[in-house]
Amino acid sequence: MKTRRKLLDMPAGSRLWVETSDPLAVIDMPNFCQTEGHQLIETISIVGGHRFHIERGGPI
Repeated sequence: MKTRRKLLDMPAGSRLWVETSDPLAVIDMPNFCQTEGHQLIETISIVGGHRFHIERGGPI
């Protein structure tokens, strides 16, 4: 997953916007953040998909 790789290269506390057209991302992204120890700051519906604002968590 591109989001996982990008977050691994960022320091804890950094924030990333992710935009997707996958309709299941509204289920997958919150689960990903919880499992990986990141915080989902915001989810926005946009034309054709969703935008997610994620804050990278620290080491678990």
